[in-house]
Amino acid sequence: MGSWVEQTVPEFRNLDLRRLGVDEAYLNVTSHFPTSLWLYSLSDECHRCPYSRIQEIRRSHVLRTSTKFPTSWRFYDRDVGPYALQAAQEARIVCDVRPEMGEFGVYDVLIDNAGKCDVTTALEPVNIYLPFVLFIIIIIALVATVRATNIARSWYKRRRELQNNPDGVQEEEKPPEVPKKRLRSLDTFRGLCIVLMVFVNSGAGGYKALEHATWNGLHFADVIFPWFLWIMGVCIPMSVKSQLVRSVPKKDILLNVLRRSVTLFAIGVSLNTIWGAQLENLRIFGVLQRFGVAYLVVGGLHVIFRKVGNISPQNALSRAVFDIRVLLPEWCVMLVLITVHLALAFGLSVPGCGRGYLGPGGMHEMTHYNHCIGGATGYIDRKILTLDHIYQHPTAKQVYGSEAFDPEGFFGCLLSIFQVFLGVQCGAILLVHSDWRARVKRWSVWGAVLAFVGGALCEFRKEDGLIPINKNMWSLSFVLVTSGMAFVLLAIMYIIVDVRGVWRGAPLVYAGMNAIVIYIGHQVFHRMLPWHWSIGPMNTHFVRLLESGWNTMLWVGIAYYLYKRNLFYSI
Repeated sequence: MGSWVEQTVPEFRNLDLRRLGVDEAYLNVTSHFPTSLWLYSLSDECHRCPYSRIQEIRRSHVLRTSTKFPTSWRFYDRDVGPYALQAAQEARIVCDVRPEMGEFGVYDVLIDNAGKCDVTTALEPVNIYLPFVLFIIIIIALVATVRATNIARSWYKRRRELQNNPDGVQEEEKPPEVPKKRLRSLDTFRGLCIVLMVFVNSGAGGYKALEHATWNGLHFADVIFPWFLWIMGVCIPMSVKSQLVRSVPKKDILLNVLRRSVTLFAIGVSLNTIWGAQLENLRIFGVLQRFGVAYLVVGGLHVIFRKVGNISPQNALSRAVFDIRVLLPEWCVMLVLITVHLALAFGLSVPGCGRGYLGPGGMHEMTHYNHCIGGATGYIDRKILTLDHIYQHPTAKQVYGSEAFDPEGFFGCLLSIFQVFLGVQCGAILLVHSDWRARVKRWSVWGAVLAFVGGALCEFRKEDGLIPINKNMWSLSFVLVTSGMAFVLLAIMYIIVDVRGVWRGAPLVYAGMNAIVIYIGHQVFHRMLPWHWSIGPMNTHFVRLLESGWNTMLWVGIAYYLYKRNLFYSI
């Protein structure tokens, strides 16, 4: 079948199991009903959707079906159209079944002449999580091997030095150069994000929990991009301060912000043309483009409002809020952006969709909002960018049958700007408070408050909250929750890496110091050897994990090589 971890028989009852892909199974339907039946299905992932037509069942039929999400099946005595809507009320539901299906399983559905359905498992599915456990064991073994090798090398080096200098007389040493002070935990955090991004973009083994959420909700892959934006914001106050201390004119700093923003945007557009530059349907926005827009606004505002030589007040209460006070003008701008975003998202009347719709369109709400994906967000992007210049394959398309929608489009930039600014707030805490306890305390409070407010906005549930957590639309609750997580995670890394020195951040810190190189390189060489490879059908989680892990490990190795050569690139 593929790897021994997901081994099963190659054939079962004349069914070729090797033709199944990841998260697929066979459903064998046998009907003794007097007339033909029509099979419809409904995935649990499709919120408030109608049953969708699969096909006509006469006597028997074998279906190759996805097991990615739990699915309900319904048999009608007539064809009620592509979706079981009003016409279904006139048809008879012969039976409903909901088999618990798993990868590489075979399931029998028997319908007798009276319309009674019976579901049995003919071949047990495999455990898809065993490959992940084995993959983690392999990673731990590799890390332990590298660590042991480094320890042995250090021991051997010290032994050679003692042999060459048995009297222990030390040579005259040059005074060491004072290294540029750098927050190693921040580089480690950035490295974590870029390594996870490469792993996820490489497929992450095909596990649904490691992919982006279909629409609402927060999955593993959804936190990486917002964390990256937040980290960029953390660096802005430190960068601006260092330039102002060196008496660099604000005009020159602003020109540099503009140059970096335009460069990021231009590289992002270029990366969108990897498969060819067809101008009539060129996607304009993307990941780096959003970086560029957010950096231009947030960086520009911080340069304009930043005052040189701010002195912290001696009063304890005033000092406690000083990191907010120095950013007060920028906070006012951010509140205006949030207000504009919410006013348009909930108040703009979208033709054919009304006001305040935040769903994925397609089959959602029983197809009543078929052409309304993203509500005002999607509408504004389509008006400004046009349909041909936005992303054509959103995550909601496969489940909801939705139309084109750009998760990095124009309108979502408003709250991405706010996300970067929350990072600026974190950076301001670094500059205002020198004591590590004060920093950690404030970061923890910020993280808890933001996460709680974000959870309250979505009413602590995935669907039907006031403002659901949604990466595609970059909703306010999404920004607050992911930023809150970033505050807390940086606080933890700061204690472990910078304060206690328990961990030096390796190997993540190497990737974090050359993140832009890894991102661009990964995008350009993603489909090439030696980074990408395939063998056979690639239809098991384990073999896909190996490919994703190899790709990621290779880029970590490149980052380490650049680090050892003292080569660091930034835009």
